Amino acid sequence: MANNPENLPVGAENTVEARQAAVERLEQLEKKADPTPERDKQEQEQKAERAKVEALEKAINAEVKNDSEKEGHGRSSKRSSNLSRKAKEASFKTHIKRVQNELPPASRAFSKIIHNKTVEQISDGLGATVARPNAILSGAVFAFVLVLAVYIVAKTYGYPLSGFETIGAFAIGWVIGIIYDYIKALITGRSS
Repeated sequence: MANNPENLPVGAENTVEARQAAVERLEQLEKKADPTPERDKQEQEQKAERAKVEALEKAINAEVKNDSEKEGHGRSSKRSSNLSRKAKEASFKTHIKRVQNELPPASRAFSKIIHNKTVEQISDGLGATVARPNAILSGAVFAFVLVLAVYIVAKTYGYPLSGFETIGAFAIGWVIGIIYDYIKALITGRSS
């Protein structure tokens, strides 16, 4: 009852102070009732900041959890690796299907053939053994140089070329490239 204006003593100071307090309280109520765009923007920024902090905390917790799972041995780590492999395969399949649906029909058919699991395994196997980048590069360079030399000699002396020169030169260069890769792997301990 002390705040009731009827119980306050009458005086210039009390009425001015009471009016100022009432005006301030009214402004506070208006801000709460009718938010301004600036206030909305501030609230949104605060919510975004809180969301960032929460996301970072979740990421840190997940990272700590993953680290502890990696350190742990036994069935749980094997199970999680199998789950992650299955999740990766499922994600790959959905992504490939989505991309293939956007391709024209001819490209879609080619993509389905190329991304067949058997074809991918064969391609990876060939890429790791026979179709090494250094072997193919050295085969091409060796074929160019050797065929150019053979062509100049044949043109100068009038010999006919059979057409096997390019294939033979490429094979020789390819073997040289494979040997280079093998020696490099022996010296450095890793293949390119």
